[in-house]
Amino acid sequence: MQSTANYLWYTDDLLGQGATASVYKARNKKSGELVAVKVFNTISYLRPREVQVREFEVLRKLNHQNIVKLFAVEETGPSKHKVLVMEYCASGSLLSVLERPENAFGLPEAEFLVLLRCVVAGMNHLREHGVVHRDIKPGNIMRLVGEQGQSIYKLTDFGAARELDEDEKFISVYGTEEYLHPDMYERAVLHKPQQKAFGVTVDLWSIGVTLYHAATGSLPFVPFGGPRRNKQIMYRIIREKPAGAISGAQRRENGPLEWSYSLPITCQLSMGLQSQLVPILANILEVDEAKCWGFDQFFAETSDILQRAVVHVFSLPQSVLHHVHIHAHNTIAIFLEAVYEQTNVAPQHQEYLFEGHLCVFEPGLPAQHIGLTTASSPLTLFSMAGDAPRGLTFRDPAVDIPKFVPKVDLQADYNTAKGVLGAGHQALRLARALLSGQELALRGLHWVVAVLQATCRQTLEVARTALLFLSSSLATEWSNSAGRTPETPEVQELKRATELRSRLQNLAAVLTRCSQNIAETQVSLSHLSSELAKNRDQVHEDRSTQQIQSCLDKMYLIYKQFKKSRMRPGLGYNEEQIHKLDKVNFSHLAKRLLQVFQECVQKYQASLVMHSRWMREVQKTRNRLRLVGWSVTTCSTEAQGAQETLSEILQQLLQDRTKGAEAAPPALAPHPGTAPKDLVVHVRELFEEVKQLAFDLQDNNRVIERLSAAPSAPDI
Repeated sequence: MQSTANYLWYTDDLLGQGATASVYKARNKKSGELVAVKVFNTISYLRPREVQVREFEVLRKLNHQNIVKLFAVEETGPSKHKVLVMEYCASGSLLSVLERPENAFGLPEAEFLVLLRCVVAGMNHLREHGVVHRDIKPGNIMRLVGEQGQSIYKLTDFGAARELDEDEKFISVYGTEEYLHPDMYERAVLHKPQQKAFGVTVDLWSIGVTLYHAATGSLPFVPFGGPRRNKQIMYRIIREKPAGAISGAQRRENGPLEWSYSLPITCQLSMGLQSQLVPILANILEVDEAKCWGFDQFFAETSDILQRAVVHVFSLPQSVLHHVHIHAHNTIAIFLEAVYEQTNVAPQHQEYLFEGHLCVFEPGLPAQHIGLTTASSPLTLFSMAGDAPRGLTFRDPAVDIPKFVPKVDLQADYNTAKGVLGAGHQALRLARALLSGQELALRGLHWVVAVLQATCRQTLEVARTALLFLSSSLATEWSNSAGRTPETPEVQELKRATELRSRLQNLAAVLTRCSQNIAETQVSLSHLSSELAKNRDQVHEDRSTQQIQSCLDKMYLIYKQFKKSRMRPGLGYNEEQIHKLDKVNFSHLAKRLLQVFQECVQKYQASLVMHSRWMREVQKTRNRLRLVGWSVTTCSTEAQGAQETLSEILQQLLQDRTKGAEAAPPALAPHPGTAPKDLVVHVRELFEEVKQLAFDLQDNNRVIERLSAAPSAPDI
């Protein structure tokens, strides 16, 4: 045990170790409060006095929630070694977070945004006080958990830090080689003689490498054999990196350098966030100092990301969930354009549902009117314009699973188990995403079907109202005119009445056919709704993710044992046999996990085929309903006008009796082939046909009422 006047610690409680100091977990002697103490060794005192006190002076100037706090500077007993007493972060460093198997392919989006916010805030505080860190890396970003359970990341280890203004330069070399700017790497790692001075932007390069590492779980620049084993190729990669590229790798020995301008497909960040992050990485991972961003632009662009809200949009045409990052003060028109960039569905073709209700967005309104969405409760985008759904794109986790070496190699076995476990967690995330995609697709289609069913009922109601109007009006006209047939009808009026009666019959026939079409559509939609409900039940009953999680839990226990064993110099005979058996069991569990995942993928691919068929059926039904709706509306309007005209004609024909009582009937103009007696017969026939038409319309109306009353399919 070691101590200062106020703190004590065990040397076994080592948190970290560097060339000039070691960090331990310690306690306050009076309160028992946990702290971290940085104890400097003898080598540190060989440095110039100015360098020795620099860290103390820098930390005393800083006071920010995203920078580890300095509580006191004390000394050990006889040795009088300086001790920095600092804030203790119980959750370790960002590096330890990234070392967890579940983060083998980078942090989840929500956690990455928390990290970005903390790093930007901490770095902004450093620049406000004219401090350059010079050793930004995941190991120097500590994590603790706040009172609300949220992560808080803090910059630490200011041993290389110094005060430096924007236009100042320095020539001393500090940092960790994988995160070094190329100019510093050349001198510090390759030991090439050059006296180039460096500015504050060297921190930006280190931040870029750190953010890439956090987003992907891997370093951006990797030569064959690794950065530490192939330093010359490492330097070539970072020095020759083209503008816009954010990563480079050499896949085989003496092979070509391959550049990438985007984040890998295994990254957990949404495409919406990636589209904003990649330009930032490209401009701070810039070798040419003249082209590299300064801190002002870096802070402006990262703040722009952090100030945005996320709108979750599930695209039914694609069967893909999108994260649309947008400012609350942006208009909905900008949101629609952002959706277009991710889905390729033009704004004029975008229609939205939220929790089963149609959403009508006014383009000029602020985007905050969209409301709160989540990944499990997104806006559902429905569009008539769309190709076959492509679904979620991903890389098979089996590609990333390494194989155990035949012999017992504790370090290699641990590394292999860690890699397999990381791929297993990726399989679990993908399985959950695939099941969630099926669930959202089925639910969204059910809502669209419900909207179409409502449209059917509304259109039937319009047709029913039109037929009811015709039947009641014609029945009234016939009743009022019964027994009052004129003896000398006007031929021209009779002809018009006959034509209008024919038009009404045709319109009634069209309305009846439309009603029958709607009824057939209702039956089809009811069957589709039942089919969707059945498939949704199957998705709910799927236990793929539980099976994968069970395999992971068992594999994790073996992994923990491998992690413990690698710290030992060797194993006894019995322990070695158990270790071999664990390797076999671990491999069997991994094989079972992949088998379950492949079954999940097959179900998902089958669901995409069904989804494509359902989408075509829904689109066809919707187009048909639009045509039927247009026909019903047109017929209803035309029928009303024709019925009014017919009523006027019938009234005119029936006025002759009153006129006959006051004066002699006028002479009829001769009509070729038609005697006055025949005209009277035609009038009587017309009245009888109108009567029959009224009865037919009433009967059709009763049929439509029964169709309208038919129950819809149950909700799912």
